[in-house]
Amino acid sequence: MLSDVQIAFNPESLILLNLILALMMFGVSLTLRVDDFRQILRSPVAPAIGLVAQFVVLPAMTALVTWFFHIDPELALGMILVASCPGGTFSNIMTYIGRGNVAVSVSMTAVSSLAAIVMTPFNFVFYGQLNPVTRDLIQQIAIDPLSIFWLTTLVLAIPLILGMMVGSRFPGFAKKAEAPFRAISLFVFLGFVAIAFSSNTQVFLQHMASFAVLVIGHNAMALSIGAISGYLARLNTGDRRAVTLEVGIQNSGLALSILFTFFPHHGGMLIIAAFWGVWHLVSGLSLAMFWNWRHLKQEVSYVSR
Repeated sequence: MLSDVQIAFNPESLILLNLILALMMFGVSLTLRVDDFRQILRSPVAPAIGLVAQFVVLPAMTALVTWFFHIDPELALGMILVASCPGGTFSNIMTYIGRGNVAVSVSMTAVSSLAAIVMTPFNFVFYGQLNPVTRDLIQQIAIDPLSIFWLTTLVLAIPLILGMMVGSRFPGFAKKAEAPFRAISLFVFLGFVAIAFSSNTQVFLQHMASFAVLVIGHNAMALSIGAISGYLARLNTGDRRAVTLEVGIQNSGLALSILFTFFPHHGGMLIIAAFWGVWHLVSGLSLAMFWNWRHLKQEVSYVSR
C-alpha cells in the first residue's frame, strides 16, 4: 500500500484550490441561461447519454478494473474518486477547439456539476465499499458524505448559480469576461498543480511507475466510454465529440479539494488526482486538435475537388 506516502500542503493551498474551482465554475456559467436547461429537456438525448456514461458507466467500470487488476487500494480509491467527479470545465474549451457541440458540452458541465452534489459522494462511498480491493481501506476512513455534499455545493453549485445571475444581469460583462475567466482559471490551476509537483518532486518521481500508467490508462478508458456511448446512441459527430470530452475530462480539481480537506494523509489518492489534473489537459487538447486538424483537412479536400 501507499499509505506511507505523504504529500506536503498547507491550509492556504486548500483555500487557494477551492477559490480556483469556484472561479472556474463562475466563469463557465456566465453565459448560461435558464433556457439552456430547458433546451436539455427539449433535446435530452445527448446530455442524458453523457450523464449516464459520466455517473454510472465510468465509476462502475473503474471499480471493476481496479478490482480485476488488484490495484493498490489507495491508488484504486483515488481512481474511483476521480471517476465519481463531474466533467471538468475545460471540456467546453476543448469541445470548441475540436469542432464539437459546445451547447451540449456546457449544458452537461452545468447539469453534472449540480448532480455531483449528490452523485460524487454517493458513487465514491458506494463503489469504494463495493470493490473488494478498496473495501477495507474505505471502512478505515471516516467519511461523512454530508460534508462532501457541502463542499461540492460551495465550490460548484453556488458559483454556478452566481455566474448565471451575474451573466443574466450584466450580459455585456459576461460576454467580455468569459474568455479571460477561463484563461486565468486554467493558468492559475496549472500553476497550483506545478507548485504541488515541485513541493513533492521526490514523492512523484519515486512512485511515478505506480501511478502514471494507471492515470493514462484510466483517462483513455474514460474518453473511450464517452465515444462508445455516443456511437451506440447514434449521436451526430458534434454531439459525440462533446460527450466524449465531457466524460473524459474529469473535474480532478474537485477530487483534490475533497482529498486535501478530508483525506490529507492518503498520499496515493492525492498522487492520482494531481496527475489526472495535468494529464487530462494533455490528452483532451491533443484529441481536440486532432479533430480540428481532420476537419480542416476535409474542408481543403472538399474545396480542391
